[in-house]
Amino acid sequence: MSGQAVVTGIGVTAPNGIGAHDYWDAVRGGRSGIGPITRFDASGYPVALAGEIPECAAERDLPERLLPQSDRVTRLALVAAEQALRDAAVKPGDVPEYQMGVVTASTSGGLEFGQRELQKLWGSGWRDVSAYMSFAWYYAVHTGQISIQNGMRGPGGVLASEQSGGLDTLAFARRKIRAGTTMMVAGGVDGTLCPYGIAIQTASGELSPCTDPEGAYLPFDAGAGGCVPGEGGAILIVEDRDDARERGAPQIYGAVAGHGAAFDPEPGCADGLYRAARTALDDAGVPAEAVDVVFADAAGRRDLDDGEATALTRLFGARAVPVTAPKSMTGRLLSGGAALDLATALLSLRDAVIPPTVGTRPGRADDRIDLVVDEPRPAELGTALVLARGRGGFASATVLTAP
Repeated sequence: MSGQAVVTGIGVTAPNGIGAHDYWDAVRGGRSGIGPITRFDASGYPVALAGEIPECAAERDLPERLLPQSDRVTRLALVAAEQALRDAAVKPGDVPEYQMGVVTASTSGGLEFGQRELQKLWGSGWRDVSAYMSFAWYYAVHTGQISIQNGMRGPGGVLASEQSGGLDTLAFARRKIRAGTTMMVAGGVDGTLCPYGIAIQTASGELSPCTDPEGAYLPFDAGAGGCVPGEGGAILIVEDRDDARERGAPQIYGAVAGHGAAFDPEPGCADGLYRAARTALDDAGVPAEAVDVVFADAAGRRDLDDGEATALTRLFGARAVPVTAPKSMTGRLLSGGAALDLATALLSLRDAVIPPTVGTRPGRADDRIDLVVDEPRPAELGTALVLARGRGGFASATVLTAP
C-alpha cells in the first residue's frame, strides 16, 4: 500500500445536474439550479427560492422495496453511490464485503419522511404511521442503506457537523484506507426542502428573502443578504493509490493530501476556518503559495463572508489565489454542499479550469480576494483547498492534489 488515499469514482445529485458529467457541464456553463420552491406551498414562509432536484429516472430504477421505506434524500444518496461505484468500475462482490466501508455526512436524515409520518400520528393516529419511521428519519440512514444495498460490511460511520461533515467524511475514509480497508464510500447528500425543514433553516437567520433567483445568493458581494437552501450532494470512492492502479481503476481524480478541523469559539468568528485551513496545509506538507484554487465556504452573508475573506487574506495575502463558490448555482446543501465542492474541485483539477461564482458581479466582490466570476477560468491546477463551515461552530478544510 502506498498510504496515499485517492478518489477513483464520483457520483453527483445536484439541482443543476444528475451525474458528474451533466453537473460539470452546468457548472462550467454557469447554469444555476435555483428557482421558486415547488415542493410545497411556501407562500407563508420568508424564503421563496431553493435548489430543488426534479425527480430523475435513476430514482425510479431503484429497487421497488426501497421506495416506501426511504426518504427522497436517501434515494438521492443511493443514486449518487451507484454512480460513483460505476464510475470507479467497481461492482458489489469485486471487493470482500468486510473490506468495503461507508461513511456519510448528514444533518437530519430523512426529515421529510419524518414530518409526513408525524402528521399521520397527530392527524389520524398511530396505526397509520409507517413502521419504517423507526429508521427512515434517522441521520445515519444514508450510510445504512448504501451499505445494505451494496453488501458493504466494513467500517461505517456518519458525521453530523453540518456542511463541514462533507469534508470530514473524506478524512474518515482516508484513515480507514491507511488502516488497511480496501475501499471506502464517502460523502454527503442532504436537504430539508419540506415545511418543517424550511422552518428550521429560516430560524437560523441565514436564508435570503430575495425572490429573484439571479440575485438571492451572492457570495462575497456587497449586496449579499443570505444564502438559498438546496438539496443534493456527492458520493466519492476512496482507495489506496497502489490498490487502485493494481485493479486497473479507469481514473484517479486526485489525492486526499490533507485535512484539518477546528471549532469557532463564538458565532460568526472565522478563526476556526483559518486554523482548519492551516492544519490541512500542514497535514499535506503543502505551503500556502502552492495552492492554485480555493473552493470557498461562501456563506452569502456579509459578516460571514467578510470573516472568510479575512481568513483567506491571512493565509495567502490579498488576491494571491483564485477563489470560487460554485454552490452559488445550487444553494447551500447542508452536509451535501462540501461533498459537492470536493467533487467539483476534483473535476477542476482534471480539466484545468476553475468554475465561476454566479450572481456576484465584478466590482461588487470583496476586493481582498480574487473571486472567479462570470466565466470559467482556465488555469494550471495542481492543488486545491476546499473550505466548509457548519452551523454550531464547525470548520473544516481539505487539500486535494492532482494525480
